Amino acid sequence: MRRTLPAIAAVTLTASLLVAGPATAKSQPKPVDTSKLTKAVTVNGQLQTLRQLQVIANKNGGNRASGLPGYDASADYVAAELKKAGYKVTRQTFTFPFSRDLEPGTLTQLTPTQRTIETHSFDYSGSGDVTGALTNIALVIPPDEEPSSTTSGCEPEDFPAAGAEPAVALIQRGACDFGVKAANAQAAGYDAAIIFNEGQEGRTEVLTGTLGNPVDIPVVGASYADGVELSKGGTVRITTKTEVDLERETSNIIADLPGKTKNSDQVVVVGAHLDSVAEGPGINDNGTGTAGILEIAKQYTKTNTDNKAQRPVRFAFWGAEEKGLLGSYHYVESLTDAQRAKIYANLNFDMIGSPNFVRFVYDGDGSNGDAGPAGSAQIEQVFLDYFAKKGLASEPTDFDGRSDYGPFIEVGIPAGGLFSGAEGVKTPEQAAIYGGTAGEWYDPCYHQACDDITNLSTTAIDQLGDAAAHSVAALTLSKTGLYGDAKRKKVAAKKSGSLKGKVHAPAR
Repeated sequence: MRRTLPAIAAVTLTASLLVAGPATAKSQPKPVDTSKLTKAVTVNGQLQTLRQLQVIANKNGGNRASGLPGYDASADYVAAELKKAGYKVTRQTFTFPFSRDLEPGTLTQLTPTQRTIETHSFDYSGSGDVTGALTNIALVIPPDEEPSSTTSGCEPEDFPAAGAEPAVALIQRGACDFGVKAANAQAAGYDAAIIFNEGQEGRTEVLTGTLGNPVDIPVVGASYADGVELSKGGTVRITTKTEVDLERETSNIIADLPGKTKNSDQVVVVGAHLDSVAEGPGINDNGTGTAGILEIAKQYTKTNTDNKAQRPVRFAFWGAEEKGLLGSYHYVESLTDAQRAKIYANLNFDMIGSPNFVRFVYDGDGSNGDAGPAGSAQIEQVFLDYFAKKGLASEPTDFDGRSDYGPFIEVGIPAGGLFSGAEGVKTPEQAAIYGGTAGEWYDPCYHQACDDITNLSTTAIDQLGDAAAHSVAALTLSKTGLYGDAKRKKVAAKKSGSLKGKVHAPAR
């Protein structure tokens, strides 16, 4: 648990943007006072939006998933609120391959003993009712120590010939995308596939996810423990009933302030995904991120923060994140090279109200894994400084590509943000620091129907919402910016000005 900050005395909300390397009196940019915006962004303001999102889900089949009416109603609501706050709103539509369960998937072991196994269908699984013998596909039991090292199913040659009788491929998570494993199983003639979790710490629970592209065979997930039992051989029955539409329409909501801003080539993009999964209303995932940045956007104009901005802000509400970050990918891919070059930073807020929360900060400097693009370390420092000065612990979370910063960092745009935890398990050390319950998920209702208005921590919403507001104000208001460029220009201009009016004798 690195970079967990000890509790210290609370101080003011004024914090500084640090340049890389040790801060000194000369190298540290002038502090930016963000208190006006952070004080204006309240828990109540965010809860008002969250309640509206719950009402929308209640009226639309219990969810707000992209490609379904609940998402469109959510997008209409957010767009209307942004327009009332003075923003120019663009609805960026795109099509995507839509998938949902019409009935829950089932997995039953028939031999050597009969039992029902907890399971979930993968997104883009085919429909079917298959009874067949299991075939182990290059399994590693026990698993290697490193996650994502198991190559089970990643290569076509991993699959023995399926034969004439119905056959089910038993595949282990790791090394390549779920969709690659499923497509290889289908190509090898298997009638269904089970992908079970890999087995390392944090990779033992019932597996669920997206295949990315449709397959024709049923594909379901299982826990590591159930996968181990199934690997001993036998027969199983798998049932799935899914809906797949390759050309379903959805949209991103993009909001800009009209008029010109200083440094118009330094746009700060503040994003959160607006969609839920089809299984539930998604009030924490990601109603909380949506409510957080919507409230920041409203208060940004209400407090006249926009009148002092040194660089423009753009608020983005992404569609189809739950299908593979498709909205944010569409946005980034729609930009020209020149437009991408004008994005100064991406701030991403995904699940900031988890009931069993930890204050996770995206690991821009790579101290906990892979670093983000140049500039990401400075963005991380903005959050770390804020929490430290508020006397609040925080810790890094990997840039693992699981949220909408992914498309930005892939093209070299610096990014950062906050996350309060999903299906990860809280450790005893974290429970001692943040409170909550060790041994349970950060969000016990992650991707489930119970992710509703009761599935929230107002403490997390308060603390992470204020930190999000601070970061937006810090990046847009700072005259020196993340890297101190303006300060350097000022010094250069002063030196240049000192030569004016002087006559130099020619060299002899």
